[in-house]
Amino acid sequence: MSDLKPQKYKDQRPAEYYDHIHERARNHDPNWVYEMVRAILTPIAVGLYRTRAIGTENVPADGPVLFAPNHFSNMDHFFVGVYLRRKIRFMAKSQLFAPPVLRSIFKYGGVFPVRRGHRDEEAFTTARIILERGGAVLVYAEGGRSRTGGLGEAKPGIGRIALENGVPVVPVAIHGSASVRKWKKMVMPKVTVQFGEPVSFPVVAEPTREQQLDCSKEIFDQVKRMYTDLDQKGRRNVKRGLKEKIVPEPGETIEP
Repeated sequence: MSDLKPQKYKDQRPAEYYDHIHERARNHDPNWVYEMVRAILTPIAVGLYRTRAIGTENVPADGPVLFAPNHFSNMDHFFVGVYLRRKIRFMAKSQLFAPPVLRSIFKYGGVFPVRRGHRDEEAFTTARIILERGGAVLVYAEGGRSRTGGLGEAKPGIGRIALENGVPVVPVAIHGSASVRKWKKMVMPKVTVQFGEPVSFPVVAEPTREQQLDCSKEIFDQVKRMYTDLDQKGRRNVKRGLKEKIVPEPGETIEP
C-alpha cells in the first residue's frame, strides 16, 4: 500500500522509563481524566462517526473482564468504551506515550504500555493485577492495528492473558473504523461495535505459545464471525436478527 507510512516497531527507550505508568495502573483506578476524555470524544464518536453499539448486555456489570477487539484505528479504544459505563483499561503500544501531555492523559486515564519490539512481561503483569482487582482490560486480538483495511491474524498475547487469568473474555467486532483516517477525503465512517457473549477458558499457569495462539484464534474466530455479519448484512439487520433469536414463537418459551 503506497499510502502507508513506515512504522517503528522497536521502542528504544529502556523498560524503566515506563515503571511509573505501570505502578499507577496497578494500584489506582482511572481518575477524572477518563471521564474528561469520554466527555470530549463521545460527541465525536456518536455524532461524527455515527458509532452505535450492539450487545452491550453481554458485558459483565462488574468483576474482571477481558475485551478482545479487532483494530483499525487509534479511535477504537474510544469506540469500545463510549457506550459502556465501566472504565476500560487499555493496553497500548508504547510509542503513543511519547508526547508529555498525551503520556499524562494515558497514565491518569488508565492506559498502560506494551513496549514494541520487546518481550514485555511488565505489560502482562499489569494486565494480571488489574484483572485481579476486578478491572476491565482491553487487548487487541491482532496485537496491533491492521493497515490493510481487512482483518489481520490473531496474535498469542490475548490468548496468554485469557489462559493465565481464567477471566471472562468478551469478543468485540469493530466495523467501519477503517475509514476513520479517510476523513480528509470526506469519507465519514459509520462505526458499529458489537459485543459478543463472554467466553472463559480453564486456567493454564504457564501456557505454551501454541496454547496461547490456539486460544487467541478461538476468540478471534468469534470476532471474525460478528465482523463478517456486520459487513454483509449491516448493523440494522444484525440487530434485527439477534432480536428475533430471543423472541419466542407463539406457544413457545425460552429456556433459561
